[in-house]
Amino acid sequence: MAFKKDFRWGVATASYQIEGAAYEADKGLNGWDVGSATPGRIFEGHSGDVGCDHYHKFREDVALMQKLGIKAYRFSINWARLIPAGTGKVSEDGKRFYLALLEELKAAGIEPWITLFHWDYPYALYQRGGWLNPESPKWFEDYAKVCAELFAPYCDHFILINEPQCFVGIGHQTGEHAPFLKLCTRDVMTVAHNVLLACGRAEKVLRKTCPHPVKIGTAQAYWPALPFRKEDYRLAEKETFTARAFGSVSYFTDPLIFGNYPQDALAWQKENGFTFPESDLSIIKSQVDFYGFNTYSGDYVTEKNGEVTRLTPPMSTPKTDMRWNVHPDSLYYGPKFLWDRYRIPVVCTENGVALSEWKDLNGEIKDFSRIDFMKRYLRALSKAADEGVEIEGYFHWSFIDNFEWAEGVSKKFGLVHVDYNTLERTPKSSAYYYQTVIETNGAVIEE
Repeated sequence: MAFKKDFRWGVATASYQIEGAAYEADKGLNGWDVGSATPGRIFEGHSGDVGCDHYHKFREDVALMQKLGIKAYRFSINWARLIPAGTGKVSEDGKRFYLALLEELKAAGIEPWITLFHWDYPYALYQRGGWLNPESPKWFEDYAKVCAELFAPYCDHFILINEPQCFVGIGHQTGEHAPFLKLCTRDVMTVAHNVLLACGRAEKVLRKTCPHPVKIGTAQAYWPALPFRKEDYRLAEKETFTARAFGSVSYFTDPLIFGNYPQDALAWQKENGFTFPESDLSIIKSQVDFYGFNTYSGDYVTEKNGEVTRLTPPMSTPKTDMRWNVHPDSLYYGPKFLWDRYRIPVVCTENGVALSEWKDLNGEIKDFSRIDFMKRYLRALSKAADEGVEIEGYFHWSFIDNFEWAEGVSKKFGLVHVDYNTLERTPKSSAYYYQTVIETNGAVIEE
């Protein structure tokens, strides 16, 4: 068994997806509060207005985490709940909520990992141009400073930003997610560049402001290419880091770690007339202590006629309720590729599976497919660790069923079921299985 003794076993959530209380006290609006009200955008008109009501039920949720033996909890701060206008005055109510949550986690012996931004951009800042505004990196820096001042006494791990590939590409290019824009490629490149500047500024202000040394990383959407044959290994690795699309992992990582965009990204930027001051790269370049990756699947590739070919999976390939292929190899090759390229410790900040499920007549959710998924993927992660990849932790997505963005609450990722009529929580069979994973430091996955 390759998981080290201090391996962090955790669960993950995001603020808009579980908190609810969308209009509580003086909380400001965010892009999802406003955008989900437009008919046709969200499955069956769902919204996160109430969600899991974690805002009011967080003590119950933390107690349940403690009961299940969860060691670490990755959650995000709702920027507009903390600073209603995005800049300026801090909400006393928002501050009180997050400090109470952190106190509860401390009392339960659960380590907090705070994500500063998980897609719920303040609507007041969107009205000022959002990520297109050249002031947006400074807005984020100021927000990060507030978070450092308030929360660093409770927290040793900060994640700057979650999946820029999604909220930049899907939010600003294809328009499927907030802020639901369809910009030209050059403008999307401006958004991406400002996001990277924001990360660089936030990393530096966190280190300056926090009263003790902290670990800082990002959480990248990561869908690696997988070698179909042994001889396709280097081909798959190269394809994984191709940077001519906003879904690329290297487009949003190389500047942070190396201080430069990948060469193919520079060529793509030039083709679209995007330029930036060279001095920006020194702002973006950051001390990244861990590489957080969110991985659910990947695509097998091989070489045909001198070109990379992504293979259509066989019809018998299992698919999740998101229609994602069940490819455990993504948690083997994915971390190996990251380690080989960046040589910093990696953390699986999200991994899990959406299933079509409901309570049986006995009121139980026997989600054996999720247990099987977890076992297969963790075996792959263990193999990568056994071969020398420095893996520090695994955060299951998600602790609790939640609002899954454009899919509403129709997709069930949680270890814990939520009845959206009563808000009752019911741990699924997978929650108790994960408890044994944690208790045995992963040894049970080999049984």
